[in-house]
Amino acid sequence: MHIDIPLLLILIALCGIGLAVLYSASAESIFYVKRQATFMLIGLFAMIGIAQFQPRLWERWSIFIYICGLLSLVAVLFFGVGAKGAQRWLDLGVTRFQPSELMKIAVPMTLASYLGKRHLPPRFKHVSIGVIATLIPVLLVARQPDLGTSLIIFSSGFFALFLAGLGKRYLLSTALLAMAAVPTMWFYVMYDYQKQRVLTLLSPEQDKLGAGWNIMQSTTAIGSGGLSGKGWTQGTQSQLNFLPESHTDFIIAVLAEEFGLIGVLGMLALYLLLIGRCMIIALNAQSMFGRIMAGTISLTFFVYIFVNMGMVSGILPVVGAPLPFISYGGTAIVTLFLGFGILMAISTEPKRI
Repeated sequence: MHIDIPLLLILIALCGIGLAVLYSASAESIFYVKRQATFMLIGLFAMIGIAQFQPRLWERWSIFIYICGLLSLVAVLFFGVGAKGAQRWLDLGVTRFQPSELMKIAVPMTLASYLGKRHLPPRFKHVSIGVIATLIPVLLVARQPDLGTSLIIFSSGFFALFLAGLGKRYLLSTALLAMAAVPTMWFYVMYDYQKQRVLTLLSPEQDKLGAGWNIMQSTTAIGSGGLSGKGWTQGTQSQLNFLPESHTDFIIAVLAEEFGLIGVLGMLALYLLLIGRCMIIALNAQSMFGRIMAGTISLTFFVYIFVNMGMVSGILPVVGAPLPFISYGGTAIVTLFLGFGILMAISTEPKRI
């Protein structure tokens, strides 16, 4: 069996914490816990199954997975199921599928496969192809709209190019283009509610009962937890329904309120161990594809955590990014396990002579 034991144990520990916090955050709902546990088991078995295949297989199939993901994103535009003003899912009858989650793996996998076969550092032509391959799904996801997921996909594409040896001039050009694109995005791309989130970040007190409610309640919950917290299922902000989306995007506020700073630091320690293990896998990978893919998943996972914790604590706009393995969400959980399954395959790949 090709299984990375340290990686597996850390993931199981995070899932256990996630189920415990979800039980409290969902008003002690067994339904949400059972459903989340089911998706976790599906993801766990899928991860172990994927780990049994050699990385070169995923390298070969990456473009096919990428094309399927793009077609699914296009299908969402025409046949997607909407919820809370966003059209992000495809109804498969038994369950709903969110294609944008698949692109979090498909984009870095495709770029790692493409760049790994080229002379590195990548030339302008190869960089251009990588940028285009990244921007197409980013724009499709942003159209849904889903700013948080589009940011994660963009990060994964950027990290793949960066780890392939992207030159300083490209990095500087990217930074300048990003700054120049801000006015265009503000006036022509961003929706009114997204602009309101940015303005609310700067001054949430101006609309305490409206746009600023989420940030103010989440920071109140985090602060009230103190050092050791109020105890499991004893948080007032979450249990009395003051905290919005307490079982999804804002679940870390529940953790902070009930388990305090100690609980948050414990969870962060597990995250750091996980990222550290992933970086070790990247350094020891036997192919350029494995190094770029493992490194990209590691860095993107960090962005995943940073964006969620940043928006909940009020230092970033609310963009709708769940906390990995803690927040409720079926497709997101399974997709995360799929990514770590590829990491396990890279970790256990036989050494080349």
